[in-house]
Amino acid sequence: MTYTQDGYQITRHVCPRNCYDACGMLAYVRNGVLEKVTGDPAHGYTNGKLCAKGQTYIRRVYSPERLRYPMRQLGRGSGRWERLTWNEAMAIICEKILDIKDRYGSTLPLCLNKYSGNMGILHNAVEGMFNSLGPTTQAKGSSCWAAGIDAQLYDLGRNVNSDPEEMAKARLIILWGVNPAWTAIHSLPYIYQAQANGAKVIVIDPIYTQTARKADYFVQISPGKDGALALALAKELCASGKLDQDFIDNYTLGWPEFREYLSALDRDYLADQCGQHREAIKELAAMITSFGPVFVWVGFGLQRHVNGGQSLRAIDALAAMTGNIGTAGSGVQYAQRMTQCFNYKFLNSPAGTRYINMNEFARELGSLNEPPVKLLWVACRNLMTQDVASSMLVKELEKLELIVTVEQFLTPTTHYSDIVLPTTTHFEELDVVSGYWHHWIGLNEQAIPPFFDSKSDLEIARLLAGTLNQYREGSSSFPLDKSPADFLDSEFNENVYTLLGISHWSELGTGPRRAAIARTAWQDKRFATNSGKFEFFSTKALANGLTALPEYRPGAVPDGTYPYWFITSHAQQGLNSQFQNITAWPKASEQMVFINPETAAQKGLVNGQQIRVYNSMGAITLKACISQDIPPDVLVCHQGWRPGKDSSLNALNAGLPTDMGDIGTGYKGLAFYDVFVDFEPV
Repeated sequence: MTYTQDGYQITRHVCPRNCYDACGMLAYVRNGVLEKVTGDPAHGYTNGKLCAKGQTYIRRVYSPERLRYPMRQLGRGSGRWERLTWNEAMAIICEKILDIKDRYGSTLPLCLNKYSGNMGILHNAVEGMFNSLGPTTQAKGSSCWAAGIDAQLYDLGRNVNSDPEEMAKARLIILWGVNPAWTAIHSLPYIYQAQANGAKVIVIDPIYTQTARKADYFVQISPGKDGALALALAKELCASGKLDQDFIDNYTLGWPEFREYLSALDRDYLADQCGQHREAIKELAAMITSFGPVFVWVGFGLQRHVNGGQSLRAIDALAAMTGNIGTAGSGVQYAQRMTQCFNYKFLNSPAGTRYINMNEFARELGSLNEPPVKLLWVACRNLMTQDVASSMLVKELEKLELIVTVEQFLTPTTHYSDIVLPTTTHFEELDVVSGYWHHWIGLNEQAIPPFFDSKSDLEIARLLAGTLNQYREGSSSFPLDKSPADFLDSEFNENVYTLLGISHWSELGTGPRRAAIARTAWQDKRFATNSGKFEFFSTKALANGLTALPEYRPGAVPDGTYPYWFITSHAQQGLNSQFQNITAWPKASEQMVFINPETAAQKGLVNGQQIRVYNSMGAITLKACISQDIPPDVLVCHQGWRPGKDSSLNALNAGLPTDMGDIGTGYKGLAFYDVFVDFEPV
């Protein structure tokens, strides 16, 4: 699968980060050293281009700050580290596992918290390792997309989206709460192509983003009020009579009930809720009926409110009533799971496994007594920057007997860990990666040897299982004699091979493959709901304690005590807590908070001044950046992790749940954007 060109050994890769683009990559290696990384032109969506984050991978791989050996902290939180061998690290961990198992007569005190730091399918070996021990405690759920996933399950029955290239066929593109100029740059060429063909682009967002600057129209909506705008538009369209009655009559369920609900809504109330004039809403409604097909891309941020699922359902309804589903260049695109169709054998947990809500991890740790959690294994996560209620989390972590974190750098989470195990990058291991936006699947070949003593999650799982069995035979059933290639054999199935048009996963070495999924979602108009139709009225939602219709719920709002929204959006040069520790980006070294000039003037604040942002959860100090892009009642911080900084944005987040998420991810999502604060100059 590897080939040689101009003195380089070239291998294929897919960026495994939790990102829309899942970029195809080529690695150029000479004398065992990774010297260059480029985009893979064989990847039909990313087309040989990389984002700014992808351009930093060589610095990431060879960073002087990267972990080289297993380490033990001499006093949790002390910052005094002692180098260990892998055998020494495994001995400490395995002896503690067996001690806990003997004391409690159970493996339930062993807890795993893993998420999406690496989305390669073989990284599920971490779950496989824990499942091989017997019933354990495992964090479950999603902090990213839970409410939106459920919303489209209720309306459409399945999480499907059109090929992003379909945007080029749209006559109107609505980018609703998404900023692809920062977070999904490979979609921009299709947007530009649509514009060149005469399409109009509308951005709906509380923030005047870089994407908004590229649009034809910008609608600055009040945070959390997207459902109000969608329903206001729906009411205007009903009044105009410009609906797709054929689609409504033949392919939807519950239209009479939804129409009746709309008729009872007050236009002025909805306009006030979403912060728009009625004339602007009328103009936007007219554009929806005048320019078709309409392609709506809904971002994850939109559903990170307590009413987020209902907001997305209202947007879905808007598309259905205008017939903008199932035709090329139309639809409401959120995310797809069609390419996540592997066997996932690692995830087959034994009976009795105890699941707890990842989004309320600190609270749930504190509530477990029979038996309590005593050992925590953290992988593909940075709890201390990404979890809410961080002060509560610290208190709960202090009660644990052993915390093991698998990482590439010393992060805030490793600060609270006892053992840190160094892990590989995707250039140092074999794996396969699929995405949740485009429809491509690709191979990660091993380009270089593991960095110093680092090991992949799979190798760590095998090492731990083997060591446990040496201590006490039968402690783990994790396969010890299978290679990474053998595990890939067991993860692929005939359905995957048929979708990709290959007979073995190794054929991905010649280039990524686009799955044979319909380029236009729902083009046959056969929906995956119980009725087989798009459901304005969802009996499944009703059975789950929700309203059957996409009714508007006002959601959380600021009050007199804490009058400002505190929105923690994605950074341009970072992804959650990844990449921003790369020192080549000095702009990312200091955490800034963006504030409207009017708001700053009221507080006597000048640009660059340090401010204290606070609420009942705590306080953090940030550098003020005055910006016209931000509404007066909003403060914006780009999330991330910066070494040497002790300010965790989520320290101010109490962790309100979203309205949906249970059926798609196991638990409700997190209302990350329903956080309210006040601030003062320092």
